Amino acid sequence: MNGELFDSTIPFGEPELLKTSAYRRYLDELDADSTLGGDSSRLNQLSPSLQADLQRADQRGGVSETVEVIAACVRHSTRVTVYLQCAGRVLPLTVFPHERLVHCPMDLNEFVDRHLAQARVMHLEPAVLRPPGDSERELIGESRLYHPLTPLLWALAMRGPRRELLPEIAGPAVYRVAPSLDMATVPAAGAIKSAIERLRAKAVPLASIAGWPAFDRERAARLLNALYLQAGLIVSRSHPDAVRDGWF
Repeated sequence: MNGELFDSTIPFGEPELLKTSAYRRYLDELDADSTLGGDSSRLNQLSPSLQADLQRADQRGGVSETVEVIAACVRHSTRVTVYLQCAGRVLPLTVFPHERLVHCPMDLNEFVDRHLAQARVMHLEPAVLRPPGDSERELIGESRLYHPLTPLLWALAMRGPRRELLPEIAGPAVYRVAPSLDMATVPAAGAIKSAIERLRAKAVPLASIAGWPAFDRERAARLLNALYLQAGLIVSRSHPDAVRDGWF
């Protein structure tokens, strides 16, 4: 088993990560057990509504997109561990939506800077880890590996591989920033901050945002995705501009 793990390439004190090839063999074994009638996948323990969302993403070919999978888990407020393929290794990222925390056994800045754009979802299952302060103390990880969820969600939207709107906010609509959005929690500056201020004042469609200074359609979609993941976006489909946009 030691041959399947990091050796000198892991920073001192960081947990060891399994090789992608070893984890694929494990997933193949799970699939084989399921084919034989066994219940080997903990995915079945997720709520039916979350499973339905993930299956729809799979049908669209989007289940490999980290941002869409984590967005679904946050929307359903479900603790999950998402297994990501990162440069030949497997990173188990555990998300705690209610506590707004994430557990990451890799330096989070390294993950965002070096692996975020290429990370792909291999598997997910209900979380075994518990957040700090939980009554099941033996299942709580090292405190240094827990991080605020908000910056990661922002980075996933602004810097991840997805370039289009998330399905939940796509289609004919106009968008406005919710009054409840706390700007202190949003790492925005320059044109992004100016766009957020404009969206506070008026609801506008995606095409209009794409025409603002320093914006195009992709950057506009990323910003709206980021605001949605912060629960800071109001989406209106009955607004006259949304109806007009859908008509044309």
